[in-house]
Amino acid sequence: MRYFKTFFSVVCVVCLALCEACSNDYDSWTVSPSALLTFSKDTVAFDPVISTHSSSTRTLLVFNPNGEGVRIQQVRLGQGAQSRFRANVDGRYLASGMGEDFEVRRKDSIFVKIEVLLPEMDRDEPLHYSDELLFTLESGVTQRVVLEADGQDVYVLKGEVISEDRLLKAGRPYLIYDSLVVQKDATLTLEPGVCLLFHDSVSMHVHGRLIAEGTLEKPIVFRGDRFDHLLDDLLYDHTSNRWGGIHFYGESTENVMTQCDVHSGQFGVRLDSLLVPSAIALNMRDCVIHNVEGAGWEAQDTNAEVVGTQISNTFGHTVSLLGGSYTFVHCTIAQYYNWKYGYGDALFLANTTEEGKEEASHPLHKAEFLNCVIMGRNEDVVMGQIEEYQDLKCNYLFKNCYLRTVTSEDEERFVQITYDRDTLDFKKDDVDAPKRYGSKNFAVMGENYLYDFTPDSLSGICGMADVEVTRRYNCLVDRRGTDRLADGASDAGAYEFRAIDSAQKHNVP
Repeated sequence: MRYFKTFFSVVCVVCLALCEACSNDYDSWTVSPSALLTFSKDTVAFDPVISTHSSSTRTLLVFNPNGEGVRIQQVRLGQGAQSRFRANVDGRYLASGMGEDFEVRRKDSIFVKIEVLLPEMDRDEPLHYSDELLFTLESGVTQRVVLEADGQDVYVLKGEVISEDRLLKAGRPYLIYDSLVVQKDATLTLEPGVCLLFHDSVSMHVHGRLIAEGTLEKPIVFRGDRFDHLLDDLLYDHTSNRWGGIHFYGESTENVMTQCDVHSGQFGVRLDSLLVPSAIALNMRDCVIHNVEGAGWEAQDTNAEVVGTQISNTFGHTVSLLGGSYTFVHCTIAQYYNWKYGYGDALFLANTTEEGKEEASHPLHKAEFLNCVIMGRNEDVVMGQIEEYQDLKCNYLFKNCYLRTVTSEDEERFVQITYDRDTLDFKKDDVDAPKRYGSKNFAVMGENYLYDFTPDSLSGICGMADVEVTRRYNCLVDRRGTDRLADGASDAGAYEFRAIDSAQKHNVP
């Protein structure tokens, strides 16, 4: 027992000595000029920031890789109290842009939280701001991190009601809170290049008329108001459910949308039953509706024409038609929604619906799909709820289309169809295979959350369109301005084949 006590005492002494040595080493500090800090970034750059609105917070990690601790004598913003940037270092706010006496122990780190608040500049173009965050060490060495941000002025509209004809001019974006309502008998006209930024859940409600005629060089954009990143490689603008959508009510007719980009909403475009059945609710040409939480293009008992348009990636049905009369020409309808499962069909046609305990009839007078591409991950993406009897019309036609659906023997309704059969190019235990169904047809499919539905050169989409239809509907160029008939043929869908290099892949809508 005596020997055990002696041994135990020796062990305790040794452990205490080691702990003391470690503690001394841990608490030792260096003033060597070669003992520098490292930073997670040499430049902290902010996404475009709306003037007078606080930015999201950026985090900078300051790490000490040295074997001894490093004291920071002072941290300051280069422009001091006049800086537009704000910083919190290791839990301490830099009052007047300056703070003193920070410590970073060996192999340890501290965090710096940085924000920016930019003034209104009364100009349309963004203005660049920069500053530096300076770290002066106890050794006298100063290290620096660059801070950068672009400020964007906006026109703010809160609960705006358009009660008489009005023109919104291009220039700085319009930031919309609460709602944007176009009353009956009023027309809202948007100039080419107008950008509407909608705050969370805010929608456009059209009871009157919307004229939104953009151009290839100056499209009209409907989007959410978040410019920043959700993740390092993912912008909020590339996610869905960032704002509401565009809702056309039953009294709204003769609406026009050309070269419009509608994306990242709770829904895309919704059209209610027309109060004047003979009227045209909407003419849409060369537009994009992309990445929305609900339906992309949803209509009930109305009349519309959609030409040269991409409607894609929706949690609800990508296109949903209940009754009415519709013509889709050279459209790409693609269902590759990637945020959650249980998404709807690429195309859903119906002439009946359950209303309470009764089945209601909605005659589908016409649903024409000419020179279209209708694709998605599921093996059959064209679905419906159709009842056919004498008093209930159901007139639909697919002609010169590329479809991912079961082969139909109805030669009157399915004319010159190419059916996608991309189902056997994967192993049965490949759980990611459904994500790639049909993807070989297109240029970019989900790379960095981007999509480009330009047909691949080997796809059956190429050259299968009816050239006469292309000419009749004035689709001589696609929505990007590519000549459809340069090679003597015409591709189905919204896009003509073109070679795309790696740089272009990162600039697709």
